[in-house]
Amino acid sequence: MREAIYELVTARLAGDGYDDEALALVNETARKPPVAPQLKAVGRRVEATPAQALSTVARHAIELLSGPEAPLMKECANPECTKIFIDRSRGGRREWCGMESCGNKVKAAAYRARKKEAQAAGTR
Repeated sequence: MREAIYELVTARLAGDGYDDEALALVNETARKPPVAPQLKAVGRRVEATPAQALSTVARHAIELLSGPEAPLMKECANPECTKIFIDRSRGGRREWCGMESCGNKVKAAAYRARKKEAQAAGTR
């Protein structure tokens, strides 16, 4: 399921058509009964079979891919990361899935590269 959803998301990001197999798997899985949360005196409780859990994930993927936030989906700009995120920033220019996980790493690496390049240029 994870690979099928990722295939659909990356196709959407690239503006390509959906893969028939991935589409069929997600749709077939979403047809099964989803998780049914229950309200308890101390909060919410969820019990689910693996099929129900996968159905719920497939339904969320369908809602995301066909909903109003689909155009806001982006892939993280870190070449080592494959995470997809929803860019709700004001200017729509967010690049990283998260500053803690990727943004700081990429920015620190770029800083070190610039510093190293400046040191090499100064020794010539």
